[in-house]
Amino acid sequence: MKSAIKQALRPLARGGAAMLAGTAVAVGLKQLDPAPVHYLIEEQDWAIRRVGTGIRDGVERHHPGQMALILSAAGTRDRVVHFGSQYMWTAWERFMGSSNRYVTSFFHGKPEDGPDIARHIDHFLRSVPKLGRIVVSNGLLMERLSGWGVPAEKLVLIPIGTDTALFLPPAPGQREAARQRFAIPDGAVAIGSFQKDGVGWGDGMEPKPIKGPDVLVETAAIIARDRPVHVLLTGPARGYVKTELERRGIAFSHDYIEDYAELTTAYHALDLYLVTSREEGGPMGLMESMASHVPVVSTPVGMGPDLIEEGVTGWLAPIDAQAIAEAAHKALDRPDPQAVLLAARERVMSCDWQVVADRHWAEVYQPLMAEL
Repeated sequence: MKSAIKQALRPLARGGAAMLAGTAVAVGLKQLDPAPVHYLIEEQDWAIRRVGTGIRDGVERHHPGQMALILSAAGTRDRVVHFGSQYMWTAWERFMGSSNRYVTSFFHGKPEDGPDIARHIDHFLRSVPKLGRIVVSNGLLMERLSGWGVPAEKLVLIPIGTDTALFLPPAPGQREAARQRFAIPDGAVAIGSFQKDGVGWGDGMEPKPIKGPDVLVETAAIIARDRPVHVLLTGPARGYVKTELERRGIAFSHDYIEDYAELTTAYHALDLYLVTSREEGGPMGLMESMASHVPVVSTPVGMGPDLIEEGVTGWLAPIDAQAIAEAAHKALDRPDPQAVLLAARERVMSCDWQVVADRHWAEVYQPLMAEL
């Protein structure tokens, strides 16, 4: 009951904050950041915040002082305001004035995902006339939104970025050190899954179906029939996966690495990375693995079909544990171990944060700044 009341009161609080902040700006009591582009991020240090930070840092390198990160859109005027997800946009859009130009990123979601998401999609589509640009991260989303009737001139396809200077192949000795850190036995096949696949920010015992935690566990169990497997988990809310792996007797370790830069060590420990999701925008783990010389098997979601050429830069498999396990064996038994790793890193360079930021500036922000 308390949760429902809190949910119902949230729009009222947001609307009140927007009205008060707008008044404060109008009478000079509140100063907006002078940057012409404001990007709304979440407080949690997770995907939406990291995407916004990656874009902002890249824009700042080439256009200093032109972009700011914000935690609230209240009071913004005469700015290009980029909402970090379509959920953030639909939460704020009714309170936003006409002096701004609006952008939202749209990472994932379709009516078939459930009644709540179907209602959200309806709300989003009704709000499209207020948006100057909608940034999608992959071809599947571009096709989906076009099919929903979103005007082509509003849609921009720019991939989610990755830091290719941070996520590097392991130097001599780094792989061995990483496997020791995470207690991965010699001879074990280390399979990575670095995501948040539980509902909320607690223990994650309630699984988030679109992330495919059930598929991940079943896939690991099938692979473990033929090879010694150790599943390496990072990220919050992994309780369901850990419980199911333990129940099946599959070795695993979980380290919620809060310092993003240290995540590189986890990739260096891996033999394989699995994306078993039913719906994705990226995921970021796909690009980070490819940059780090970790072979990837992914379901055909998000940026997977855009980046993976079968057997050349990775492997795609249907959302089916047996099919994913078969693709995993192909990846682990590949005849030329280095060829895929080199090709994958070369392919993912198009997703480097600087490239992604420059594209946002040229294709999204500059055209809308000209309209202010």
